[in-house]
Amino acid sequence: MAAAKSNTNWFAIGVSIAVVVVLVAIGGLVVFLNNQATAPGAAPKGDIINQETGAIVIGDGEDTVDTYIDFMCPICGQFEQQYGEQLQAAANDGKITLNIHPIAILDFRSTSEYSSRAAAAMYCVAENDPDVAVDYMKTLFDNQPAEGSAGLDDEQLIAYAKQVGADASVDCITDKTYIKFPAAQAKAHEIKGTPTIEVNGKRLDLQAGDIAQMEKLLG
Repeated sequence: MAAAKSNTNWFAIGVSIAVVVVLVAIGGLVVFLNNQATAPGAAPKGDIINQETGAIVIGDGEDTVDTYIDFMCPICGQFEQQYGEQLQAAANDGKITLNIHPIAILDFRSTSEYSSRAAAAMYCVAENDPDVAVDYMKTLFDNQPAEGSAGLDDEQLIAYAKQVGADASVDCITDKTYIKFPAAQAKAHEIKGTPTIEVNGKRLDLQAGDIAQMEKLLG
């Protein structure tokens, strides 16, 4: 009796294996690209930057106030106008430790990812010219662009850095060294809106009047 003829279609099996390999490769590429998009990128360093929290630290008081700010956020600008000098004075007097977190959640409200670019520039100044970091923050808020506009361009960010004496930060701003860090910080700290304020680690509900807890520290 003749042996049964094999009906195995090795070509079809080979094609199927090849398709599976391609799909796995594509899946791996998608995961890689997603990880690249959400990676924090380079992290700023320096004497006034907390490596664990990403905060720019002013003062060394026992009580802590954390401010999470977005340079495109108009309410953040109003908060700076109302409380900025008091917070900075309290930090300089040793009453509080002020932890400033420049983050980015409003890139979609500009045509140039202004939130990320401005916050990244702020980190450049905090790292390279720490003595004028607060001055740079104030200057950015004093010249805050309208929400929904393109925002300040890189040349303007650099010009304001030079204006406050942060010449050592120019290359860092030009290279956008910390462009990914602000958005990653917003995600890491679960920031949904700005300004977000914490007093001694407790997140305040500003709509419920919790701001009085911060005002009490400022005396």
